[in-house]
Amino acid sequence: MKLGAVVITMGNRPEELRALLDSVAKQEGDRIEVVVVGNGAPVPDVPVGVRTVELPENLGIPGGRNVGIEAFGPSGADVDALLFLDDDGLLPLTDTAELCRQAFEADPELGIISFRIADPDTGVTQRRHVPRLRAADPMRSSRVTTFLGGANAVRSKVIAEVGPLPGQFFYAHEETDLAWRALDAGWMIDYRADMVLNHPTTAPSRHAVYHRMVARNRVWLARRNLPAPLVPAYLGVWLLLTLLRKPSGPALKAWFGGFREGWSTPCGTRRPMSWRTVWRLTRLGRPPVI
Repeated sequence: MKLGAVVITMGNRPEELRALLDSVAKQEGDRIEVVVVGNGAPVPDVPVGVRTVELPENLGIPGGRNVGIEAFGPSGADVDALLFLDDDGLLPLTDTAELCRQAFEADPELGIISFRIADPDTGVTQRRHVPRLRAADPMRSSRVTTFLGGANAVRSKVIAEVGPLPGQFFYAHEETDLAWRALDAGWMIDYRADMVLNHPTTAPSRHAVYHRMVARNRVWLARRNLPAPLVPAYLGVWLLLTLLRKPSGPALKAWFGGFREGWSTPCGTRRPMSWRTVWRLTRLGRPPVI
C-alpha cells in the first residue's frame, strides 16, 4: 500500500515539527510522501522532499487537514491511505507505517486506524486518548467507534465514499463525525496499542475556544448524524455529564453559549445513520447516546 502523511502546523513548533518529519522518514518500507499545511501561518523549514501548502487564513483542524488530503489528489486518491499526525508528535517506533500497511491489507473492511498516544517522558496514555468507554487498559487493542485526530491512518477510499472531515467544525468532534459516517457506510475502525505516537501530556481545555466548540459541535454532530429520536437522548446525556463534572462558572457559561449556537446555526447536510449502524455502535460498546 502507498501511504501519505498530512501534518498541519501553525508554524510555532519548528523543532517538534522537524523531529516528527524525521521520524516519518525513518519508517520501514516504501517512502511516505508528506504534505505539511501551514494553517494561516508560514511553514518552518522542512526536509527536502516534503511538500508544503501555506493557507492565507486558519481553517481550523479539519479544514487544514482537508487541504492536506486534496494535495494527494481528489479525496487523497494518489495514495491508498493517509496518516494524520500532530506537528508536536513523534513516531518512536520505525515499524508503525508497515503495521498500518499490514492491517489494511489483511482486513478489507478496515477503514480507519487509531494510534495509541503516549507521553514521551512517562509513557503514560491518558484515559481520554483511548477511544472507547472501557479505557482502563490502553494496551488493549480493539474495534472502536471513533479515533484520535492527530494520530491515525485513514484509507483514502473512506474519504472518497463518505466525504472529508467537516470543515465547519473548526475544532472538536470532527473525528467522530467522520467515524460515524464511515461506520454507516460499512467500514470498521481499530484502536491499535502497538502503533504509538509520542505526544506531551496536555489538557484540551488549554484552547480558549474549547468549551464553546465542544458544546456547539456536539449539537452539530447529533443533528447531522443521529436518527431523530436519539438526538435529544444523546444531547441530554452530555448535558448531564457536563454538569456532573462541575466546570467553572466561565467554562459553563461558554459551554451553554456553544450549546445554543449548535441549535441556532446551520450544521451542514443531515444524513442520519441507519438503525443498523446504531446497533453496530451498541455492539461495539458505545451506543450513540453517550
